[in-house]
Amino acid sequence: MSEKFTTEVPVRFRDLDPHDHVNHAVYASYIEAARIDYIEEVLGVRQQEAAFVIANLEIDYKRPVTLDDEPVVELAVTDLGKSSCMMEYEILTDDGVAATAETTIVNTDAETGRPEPLPDDIVTRISEFDGLAPPA
Repeated sequence: MSEKFTTEVPVRFRDLDPHDHVNHAVYASYIEAARIDYIEEVLGVRQQEAAFVIANLEIDYKRPVTLDDEPVVELAVTDLGKSSCMMEYEILTDDGVAATAETTIVNTDAETGRPEPLPDDIVTRISEFDGLAPPA
């Protein structure tokens, strides 16, 4: 991962499964929280105004997260395309990496839903924060 953006995500009782582990589906919510924070804080775009859609989501579970944990999600953009980017995540607790994940987000036209190029200011912000070259 390149420079990492971090977000703390609280574990709520409702996140737990019958084994007192965070349910596997909740991990997607944790990375979503980090992605929204990144979009708003780094890209300067309110989530409600962003036209990003998730084209791909992969999660690898390493160890359970419990109610006593205080997870932190680290996020980095690792690949920047003309209309999309790939984000990699690590969900961390005091015991180490609980999960890794990867998403591909695509910028779309709000009316047609079709991919469209990322705005120049967004490309610049991602490039500068994550140390990536703009797409050719």
